[in-house]
Amino acid sequence: MTNSSPAATFPSHRILVRGVNWLGDAVMTTPAMQRLREALPEAHITLLTPQKLSDLWQAHPSLNAVLTFSSGESPWSVAGRLRAGHFQTALVLPNSPRSALEVWLARVPQRIGSAHSWRNWFLTHPVAARLDHERMHKRSVSEINRLVSAPVNDVRGPLRTPRHAPRATHHIHSYLHLAAALGANPDPLAPRLEISAAEMQQVEGAFLRDARDKVPGSAPGKPLILLGLNPGAEYGPAKRWPAASFAAVAREVSRRMGNCLWVAFGGNSDWELCNEVARLAGGGVLNLAGKTSLRQLMALLKLCRVVLTNDTGPMHVAAALGTPVVVPFGSTSPELTGPGLPGDARHQLLRSETPCSPCFRRVCPIDFRCMTGIREERVTAALRASLAR
Repeated sequence: MTNSSPAATFPSHRILVRGVNWLGDAVMTTPAMQRLREALPEAHITLLTPQKLSDLWQAHPSLNAVLTFSSGESPWSVAGRLRAGHFQTALVLPNSPRSALEVWLARVPQRIGSAHSWRNWFLTHPVAARLDHERMHKRSVSEINRLVSAPVNDVRGPLRTPRHAPRATHHIHSYLHLAAALGANPDPLAPRLEISAAEMQQVEGAFLRDARDKVPGSAPGKPLILLGLNPGAEYGPAKRWPAASFAAVAREVSRRMGNCLWVAFGGNSDWELCNEVARLAGGGVLNLAGKTSLRQLMALLKLCRVVLTNDTGPMHVAAALGTPVVVPFGSTSPELTGPGLPGDARHQLLRSETPCSPCFRRVCPIDFRCMTGIREERVTAALRASLAR
């Protein structure tokens, strides 16, 4: 197997970057894209991304062009279109066999990506994982039961995950490691997205013109405090802090601060969940789940003072736009997929001292203690501290 070769051996005129498939993961690739542009300022860099994510990259300074593919499009169809680009080098960011197959079928001469036995044949330069790379280990039900039933001082060997893993384990570093094969600096940068003032003005006019009517007892002369709520998580219910808890925090912060407008975000499938949060909060919540485009979502997240969110795509988007986030973490690990640059003090990442967390499961097989153990009072205090800054 070949590890990354010196960057000088790769043609750098026309580079294709095969992007990742999920919103949060895409945001975590932006530091690698920025470093790649720094290393190769004269190169023509094209990103291949799922159609649903194309707007994320609008006006991004790291790219010259964006190509998209639909969810039902075959690798052969994608590759046929890629051949017209006459790319000399492909940097494959996902770990999937399909992503490597696409650039092989496209006959890109140099193909760089993470080394895995089931796809190395499609790559000319498989890149070995970093020595400090940490995979997300999905715990079995038997492991979870062992951990929660063990005495507090019984660490039971490797089943316990360190509460503070080294910062280099974050997924940002994995993408930077791949970009380094093309000469990019692997030192981390904060994820970065672009949104214009005109776009923010547009969403204010489209969604917030009559927003004051949603705020009970608002003082007409006092500006609204715009806050975000993102109670959904596409991965599964194990990542979702309870809807009643979201509502309780919104209600308490509004009571203490006054003039708070909460905007609930999500996709079409999150509308009922966000509506439930709005109902339980007793007013002051504008449910925009399923009503915004990706660019409109970005503009609204940029306008928010703070966003209370689960570990999901909009969390990463908000942080990359400079908006502080407060995040209850349960089944996932902030050391691996936390928002922004690891250690950024603007973001409040909360977790309970539950021995089975992170388990990386979609559904909790026991009693959801990792999330219910994060008390509403603690989240309220974290959110108010963010506002005080």
